[in-house]
Amino acid sequence: MSTQAGSAGGAVTADPVTALTHTLRGVHRTRVEWIDTDAAGIYHNSTVTRYAEAAEAELMRSRGLWQYFPRAPRVRFEVDFEAPLCFGQQVTAVVELECLGTASMSFRFEIWGEELHGRPRTRAASGRYVTVHVEPGRDSAVPVSSTPWPVEWVAALQRLPQEEPRPD
Repeated sequence: MSTQAGSAGGAVTADPVTALTHTLRGVHRTRVEWIDTDAAGIYHNSTVTRYAEAAEAELMRSRGLWQYFPRAPRVRFEVDFEAPLCFGQQVTAVVELECLGTASMSFRFEIWGEELHGRPRTRAASGRYVTVHVEPGRDSAVPVSSTPWPVEWVAALQRLPQEEPRPD
């Protein structure tokens, strides 16, 4: 299987996939705040992106990839909205790495609204997105092409949980 990865300039090329032997998951728990809602107290659709990215950040931090975000723009993002989230509701966002390509990664995510006022826990949104690796320090006005992930990053993502380095 290969992932289609669009470069920041728009070209789409085949990206060989690196096999992962384990599931990599990031989880973020939060609450729907007033700023996240419309006047009726229902979450705004853009909030889903923020929740998914927060879970992705948890995943990357857990692997020691602190410089990931400035070098991994999103080139595709799709979401299915399934249920509303309300002001004050607890939310759990879960992101899983689906495919690790030479220069791209594809993720799937679910956003869950926890029980609120007798309403059961419900999946509010699900979807997929793709990030690509770009070199730092480029002029943002100039389209750039994706480049391979750093070898150390690939190794960090392939490392099994029991192989995690111990803090000194």
